[in-house]
Amino acid sequence: MCNLRHTDLLDAAHILPDGHPMGRPIVPNGLALCKIHHAAFDRNILGVRPDLVVEIRPDILGEVDGPMLKHGLQEMNGVQLSAPRARTARPAKDNLAERYETFRTAS
Repeated sequence: MCNLRHTDLLDAAHILPDGHPMGRPIVPNGLALCKIHHAAFDRNILGVRPDLVVEIRPDILGEVDGPMLKHGLQEMNGVQLSAPRARTARPAKDNLAERYETFRTAS
């Protein structure tokens, strides 16, 4: 998401959580996110549409704070994510669609 090259700061984030019937720990149910984006995704501060475009919650976009908020989250709004070439390594669109609806209702 943020192109961080320090792999020790990346997490494997579940799209659908462990408690969900489809929340299995498999590659199509995951996104590689840095720790701040992982936390923001888990707390519905940011969402990922099925077309892999990032959205930030409107109330967060309106906040004024330091550079981490501005550059780390607000500037991610509208960013198009790249997906791996291998189909088996791509996030499942159905999972993204379901999770995105959760994000939208939390907004």
